[in-house]
Amino acid sequence: MGKRKKQDNIGMHDLGLIGERAEQAASHLEHCQLCPRKCGVNRLAGQVGFCGIGFRARVFSHGPHFGEEAALVGKKGSGAIFFSGCNLQCVFCQNFDISMAQKNGSVQGDELTSRELAAIMLQLQEQGCANINLVTPSHVVPQILAALQEAVSLGLHIPLVYNTSSYDRVKTLRLLDGIIQIYMPDCKVYSEDKAARYLQAKDYPSVMRAAVAEMHRQAGDLLCDERGQAVRGLVVRHLVMPGMAEETGAIMRFLAEKISPETFVNVMDQYHPGHRADDYPEINRCLESREFEQAMRVARKAGLHRFERRNIGRLLALLTR
Repeated sequence: MGKRKKQDNIGMHDLGLIGERAEQAASHLEHCQLCPRKCGVNRLAGQVGFCGIGFRARVFSHGPHFGEEAALVGKKGSGAIFFSGCNLQCVFCQNFDISMAQKNGSVQGDELTSRELAAIMLQLQEQGCANINLVTPSHVVPQILAALQEAVSLGLHIPLVYNTSSYDRVKTLRLLDGIIQIYMPDCKVYSEDKAARYLQAKDYPSVMRAAVAEMHRQAGDLLCDERGQAVRGLVVRHLVMPGMAEETGAIMRFLAEKISPETFVNVMDQYHPGHRADDYPEINRCLESREFEQAMRVARKAGLHRFERRNIGRLLALLTR
């Protein structure tokens, strides 16, 4: 794993740059085209588009999270902020209670001002979290930047993680250039037919490829300090799906050939039928061990070699039993 010398992270956030980008991002809310849906609604007036979120961000939950990749967790967890709403509608979504569930006609979660969101970031830092982990942030980039402006002015200094489905516009990601230290995109599927059927977004594959390339341009390959804690770079996730070996293979080849053979990848084996999976018989089952083994072999054959060690342990156990 790439390493660099330990350094003081204080001062890593450029307050002037954040303020400039926050102002630019806010202007996009009047005719929202922040994500590939390009709904065009006036979120400044409280209108909502596909994501279900208007002027203020909604937060479903927040706190130290220990289920992330080892490089992100540290000793006291990753400071996860789970934003409500989403610009995808994955039929197998395992967090649909956060992303899509509605109560009284609106997406669940607490509407927060930028000051309230900033307070959460500072609270997580005070609890000793290794980073601020922005989960499902694509549709609330302006709100995040506004909160960062306040939080950084009050002493926020730990790394920022942009934890996304990869359905992100490059134009929006460029608002984050020089601000986000760690990008964590989820590369879901590679073919348009699978994207249309399971994500309700036929253009997801092309959007994902462009977004991941932009994230890598900004942050580069994953770098960790001598403790193995991530300080900057790209961490890619891929949830292996039942019967979709060809999707996994295409994604791994894309990462190795078009992004970098040094790409850090978490090949995840925890798929289980959820949300509306029972309407899709071909994915209405758990992943088989042989499918995960195949996925890891395909990833290595593509030329990748930096993997989340917890999944490597699972693979070794499978191969030696």
